[in-house]
Amino acid sequence: MRPIHALPLPWLFSARTDLLTFLGSATLALALLCLGLWLGWEEQETPEWLWISTIVLIDVAHVYATGFRVYLDRQELRRRPWLYAVVPVLAFAVGAAVYSEGPLIFWRTLAYLAVFHFVRQQYGWVMLYRGKAGERDLASRLTDSAAIYLATIYPLVYWHAHPRRFAWFVDTDFATLPVLAEQLLWPVYCLSLFLYLGRSVSQAVWERRFNPGKDVVVITTAICWYTGIVACNSDYAFTVTNVITHGIPYIVLVGWDREHPIPAAAPDPVAPDPHRPRRWSRWSRWSRILGFLGGLWGLAFFEELLWDCGVWHERSWLFGPAWQIGRFDLVLVPLLAVPQITHYILDGFIWRRRSNHEVALRYQSLPRT
Repeated sequence: MRPIHALPLPWLFSARTDLLTFLGSATLALALLCLGLWLGWEEQETPEWLWISTIVLIDVAHVYATGFRVYLDRQELRRRPWLYAVVPVLAFAVGAAVYSEGPLIFWRTLAYLAVFHFVRQQYGWVMLYRGKAGERDLASRLTDSAAIYLATIYPLVYWHAHPRRFAWFVDTDFATLPVLAEQLLWPVYCLSLFLYLGRSVSQAVWERRFNPGKDVVVITTAICWYTGIVACNSDYAFTVTNVITHGIPYIVLVGWDREHPIPAAAPDPVAPDPHRPRRWSRWSRWSRILGFLGGLWGLAFFEELLWDCGVWHERSWLFGPAWQIGRFDLVLVPLLAVPQITHYILDGFIWRRRSNHEVALRYQSLPRT
């Protein structure tokens, strides 16, 4: 049997960053859920401070992280200029066409696009961890895929089959399924998670193979999605378990990518100046991080201002008086949805290892010793 230290752990960023990102965000979400249950917030509308913290500073902000990853990165722009130019234009054109057929059709379409994106992001984390660990066998891929997909899909099917006191975007944006669909999926859901845990324990005990980051993603996804959608029936519970565990990891991913660029192959990296005080280097790094977050938060606040003043008219205390725009909503709503739709679509391209050499280099499998 090979010694445990011979197999390096396949972290995506680093042990501390991975655990803070995935386990930390899930712990924060569940802690806020417990606090809300204790204070009775699950029976009320989501508190305004939590709405600002989660929806504006995390959910909307993480959408604009894609813009930093693509439109503020010259190298990435040169890789696929036509794709990055055409997607926002098509997003507005198709969105306007759908919205003209009726607001409910538009929001239902956008809701299912968002659901697909949320599910695929969790699957994407698992695939990145598999690539980092060099896991290639078909059996483990099927087990991992089934576990992460059903960890998200079963709660969504339950939502479609059982009325919930919350919505993805607007009331009735989800269709209705018979309860039988949820009942038939339940044993498959349990079996997929049981097989995943059994295989993970077996690999750890008998093969001394560990992929703790992947395990954290699968387990926390199953716990948070089940708790926020199935076990609890409140807007507060769904918000904290859904938004925090989705948005924070993505912001970390883009921020880490910006702070740790893949060096060019030709020139050797320039050695740092040994006479330069390290505290200035640390200050420069934190200033860039704060600038990145400040940019995301500023854009998110401005977008929500436009949504509230032009469409929702719910928070005049924060964004100011409502605008009387008449039928201009036919343009404003699809226009404001462009960043969101662009984020959903482009994420299917920019993080694929097979189509992005930089991503493949960053998340290539670790050498085995």
